Amino acid sequence: MDVLLPQGWAPPIGYANGIAAPAGKIVFIAGQVGWDARQKFHSEEIAPQFEQALKNVLAVLAEAGGRPEHICRMTAYCCDKPAYLAARPQLGKIWRALMGKHFPAMSMIFVSDLLDSPGKIELEATAVVPAP
Repeated sequence: MDVLLPQGWAPPIGYANGIAAPAGKIVFIAGQVGWDARQKFHSEEIAPQFEQALKNVLAVLAEAGGRPEHICRMTAYCCDKPAYLAARPQLGKIWRALMGKHFPAMSMIFVSDLLDSPGKIELEATAVVPAP
């Protein structure tokens, strides 16, 4: 994948402005919240929910033969902006542990609520798994 950065633009921090992916299998991953495989939340805190949601995204991606570096776009929906901002250092550590230094094109959208309570964050992703 090629990271797209128009000439003269400052590099973004923690995401890419755009990603150009080679031909391959496109994988669309529905919004994943911070619950386990049995749809049970173990915490109402944002950091553990973020970690579990990201693990869930990666588990779905693995079913298609994909790895973290194949994610080319991710959208996060969060219903607690103050908690998100306060947890950013911890969220960064979780990201690096699961995603390494791969930063896809990303959007963060703050919403009033999520469907699945007590969910505070939901992640959806698009990936391109290279052809064998």
